[in-house]
This record gives sequence, C-alpha cells and structure tokens, in this order.
Amino acid sequence: MEAAAALFKAGKVKALIVSGDNGTRGYDEPTEMKRVLVQMGVPESRIVCDYAGFRTLDSVVRAKEVFGQQRLIFVSQGFHNARAIYLARALEIEAWGLNAKAVPVALSVKTFLREKLACVKAVLDVNVLGTRPKFLGEKVAVPVE
Repeated sequence: MEAAAALFKAGKVKALIVSGDNGTRGYDEPTEMKRVLVQMGVPESRIVCDYAGFRTLDSVVRAKEVFGQQRLIFVSQGFHNARAIYLARALEIEAWGLNAKAVPVALSVKTFLREKLACVKAVLDVNVLGTRPKFLGEKVAVPVE
C-alpha cells in the first residue's frame, strides 16, 4: 500500500484500482486496501474498488473491460508483477510494474511454489484455455480529472 500511495502522491497516476477477493462474508480485500490508502493520504474519490478480482487474470481482464483501462501500472511484489504484466500484454494492455516490498522469508518457499504454478496457469489461460473472469459486470468509470 505504501508503494501505491507513493505512486499517487508523486503524480504518476490519477487514480488507483484496488482489486481483490470479496467472495465471502467478512473477507473484503479491496475495502481494506482502500481504507489503508485513505489513511496514507490518498483521496477516497481517487480509489476505485474491484470486488471481483478473485485471481490476477480476473483483475487484468476487468481492468480493461469493466474499468476501461488501456495502460496499467501494477503495484505488487516483483514475482506477481511479472505475471500480471504478462497477462496484460497478452490482452494488448500497456503494462508496467512497481515492485513493492518483498514477501517475508518465512513465506517465501510457499509463495515461490505457488507462483510457479500460477505462472503455468497464466500461460495456459491465455494460450490454450481462453479463460474468462468469474464475473465481468457493468462498466465502471475511473476518475481521471
């Protein structure tokens, strides 16, 4: 969240889309991310929540098709940014990554193995399976002025 807030405060982006899982009662990643960003000084009006970002593919497709974005800067750990950028470019979206703090060493082995499987899945989703998001939804405007 610190890296995303810094990106906004530096004037590099006009708005932030926070995307994550909100699939079960009591678990709401986007609202929590928004709350933290507001505490860090990002205006609430410049944060848009994507409540159907169940996986990276969903978030990327929805960024283009629901939120109307053709250029994205992903703010995450480096390993995740690489996969997100791959997916975005496969969908003809200009994409870059801003690497946030690394995952703590205690979680790194589990994260490393999960990420390797997620990369294989991303290649299959794009090149073989033609996977679509779990939910697409109505178009949502992102504040740019």
